[in-house]
Amino acid sequence: MNKKIGVVGLWHLGCVLCACWQKLNNSVVGFDYDVALIKKLNRGILPLFEPGLSETICQGLKKNSLKFSSDITSLAACDYVFLAYDTPVRDDDSSDTAILEKVISDLCEAIKNETVIIVTSQLPVGFCRFLGTKLKEKKSNLELAYSPENLRLGEAIRCYLNPGRIILGTASREVEKKCYELFSQIKTNIISCSFESAEMIKHGINSFLATSIVFANNLADICEYVGADIDEVVRGIKSDPRIGEKAYLSAGIGFSGGTLGRDLVVLKQKNLEGGKTATLFDIVYSLNKQRKLVIFQKIEKVLKKHQIKSPRIGIIGLTYKSGTSTLRRSVPLEIVNLLLEKKYEVKVYDPKADYTELDYIPAFEISNDIKEVTKHVDLIVLFTDWPEFKEYDWSNVAGHMRTPLVLDTKNFLSKQTMISFGFNYYGVGR
Repeated sequence: MNKKIGVVGLWHLGCVLCACWQKLNNSVVGFDYDVALIKKLNRGILPLFEPGLSETICQGLKKNSLKFSSDITSLAACDYVFLAYDTPVRDDDSSDTAILEKVISDLCEAIKNETVIIVTSQLPVGFCRFLGTKLKEKKSNLELAYSPENLRLGEAIRCYLNPGRIILGTASREVEKKCYELFSQIKTNIISCSFESAEMIKHGINSFLATSIVFANNLADICEYVGADIDEVVRGIKSDPRIGEKAYLSAGIGFSGGTLGRDLVVLKQKNLEGGKTATLFDIVYSLNKQRKLVIFQKIEKVLKKHQIKSPRIGIIGLTYKSGTSTLRRSVPLEIVNLLLEKKYEVKVYDPKADYTELDYIPAFEISNDIKEVTKHVDLIVLFTDWPEFKEYDWSNVAGHMRTPLVLDTKNFLSKQTMISFGFNYYGVGR
């Protein structure tokens, strides 16, 4: 084993870190206060779906390179402890950091001298400096570093083990050196900087991506109005080397999940604290919030055009993106609730959605497959771009619908193919 590593906070981020560091032949202990969660994890039962995660966790448990505990003293021998809580987000997208402050306080009593605590949780700028000060007040020989997570749901293990770079914020050369020793196990460039710069890098990346998404959606609306095709337009834009093929320019329903919104809110607040008006970040945030109403109105427009009264709607894809089971802060779910408020009959199919996350009994019907969710409906709405939707044989679906309408909010399915199968096809920005 290379290092003894602790991971605190075992939802998506924490479980991925446990899987990856044991995969790199380290001895890993995952800690969480939730006793029931720990019991499930020790049986290989994960709190959410992520491709390859369950298999990797089970491999670690089997070879004893990974264990889970609700006893914080299990971290006592660790050389490094990752603080990996998925920082809770309030309804206004601000960060609730209470759990992080509690963990720092508890860790001081549990871990050995010279242990490096590496914060990976998403935090508002300035908070790492605050945590570092609090840590030193409790135990002066403990050290803190900040390395913001770079995961994408659905491809998290690959992202973590093959990052484009690692951002590392520290307050001293000594801590930086210790972190380099650990992160050398992952072959990539390390960008070292201060706490504040590392925090702002994370805010800047996510806010840039959020702005790109909002830009693409607004461009798509104009394309639709003037008769252009957003997919053709984006292809042309990405051909400019100053923008490039990886630019976040896919039109759709906007971003959700809380991650990007949280960074926009932080930068908006810092703008205000600095005496500036919160213009750009506030506008991007507000436009994205409005996007679900734009999509809802598009659904209404399609139904009205085809004179559908008392519509039955089949939703395919409810998680906020493919490759995850979570419904937390899902825009598709928010749009479905708007449809239900109109007293529309709604059926839903998603291959991985975890409905136990809902704290209410859903008013929509949950279907087991595409055939069931599309039967006798007037409109199919695709929200999430699960690969199985593109691979599905749609040739016989239109025949068992009441009205063969499809609204593809991701421009994911082939328009020509769907039309050839007898559908009236609608996309976004075309």
